[in-house]
Amino acid sequence: MSWRDVEQAFAKAIEQGVIPGATLIVRHGADIAYQGAFGFRQREPETAPMKLDTVFDLASLTKPLATTIAAMLLVSEGKLRLDERMTRFFPNFGVHGKAAVTFRHLLAHCSGLAAWRPFYQRVAEIERGGRVNFLGSRGAREFVYEEIHREKPEATAGARAIYSDLNFMLLGETIEQIGGSPLDRFCADRIFRPLGLRATGFIDLALARLRRLEPAPEMFAPTAHCPLRRRMLFGEVDDENAWAMGGVAGHAGAFAPVAEVDRIAAELITAWAGHSQFLPQKIVREFWTRDGTVRDSTWALGWDSPSPEYSSSGRHFSPAAVGHLGFTGTSIWIEPEAEISIALLTNRVHPRRDNQAIREFRPKIHDLIMEALGAED
Repeated sequence: MSWRDVEQAFAKAIEQGVIPGATLIVRHGADIAYQGAFGFRQREPETAPMKLDTVFDLASLTKPLATTIAAMLLVSEGKLRLDERMTRFFPNFGVHGKAAVTFRHLLAHCSGLAAWRPFYQRVAEIERGGRVNFLGSRGAREFVYEEIHREKPEATAGARAIYSDLNFMLLGETIEQIGGSPLDRFCADRIFRPLGLRATGFIDLALARLRRLEPAPEMFAPTAHCPLRRRMLFGEVDDENAWAMGGVAGHAGAFAPVAEVDRIAAELITAWAGHSQFLPQKIVREFWTRDGTVRDSTWALGWDSPSPEYSSSGRHFSPAAVGHLGFTGTSIWIEPEAEISIALLTNRVHPRRDNQAIREFRPKIHDLIMEALGAED
């Protein structure tokens, strides 16, 4: 296999409408083995070519690349202990039998909390009831946190794995509480700037509204036409709950170009090997080890690992690999021992969210990439 096979696979996927376009960086050790931009960053209202520096809505890649790294930093400083109960910081959280939930449970998606709740609908109702500019405000974010504190769990803590946005909303609140600043500022000051990232971050919608700032559409890969907001989304978080929370949330809201996703992956691989000043080796290895709380769960701490069958990573990543997907069409997969990472950013939701063809494409393209790197078919 060769990189030409990878390029042809992207061309075919774009022609068939699987994705409008994509950016890709494949890292092997200290070197970038391959990088490319394919297709279009937008199809509607007019077409525009994809560029390597196009900024994407990372969606749930926010979980590992922002919120989880923030948690790693706090654990490394002794400010957060993984097996500490949530109720130490949020006493009211313990209602409905949730007192035993720890930060490890949140990171490993076994807290028992529901996968998702339509908090944005409740926030919108409050605004319609007369609370002006409540949508997207700090007050709305606090309201969502309180709603989660009052949630009834769907399972006992540690009993089963439920991939949950609510877990990471709470982790975002925890980072704000312990770190002493809003999540976006903490991540900018402690992660993005120290790593030299200039185009990565959250877009605070309340601040943008206050200062009447408009995103430059040519910078961003648009997502879907949102019926709730009645517009195509450029530089505005696609996830409705993150939008209601002002664009800054632990589960979604970060934006980045592919080169800066690769930069984060490279630093984490270096830390895993014990050669980074950014994070201690011990912390990265603990977070990148499958959590044993729930039998047969593929979750590590804040990161997923390949499932035994039909993994989006394809057939060539080992069980020791880690990765994550984002709803908008983003993904990162890392093989630490081989020092391989694949950062693949697409906006498969553009112009419509119901396009699910990427599910078949992801494992195939990862297989082709790994075979181009020398993996045996």
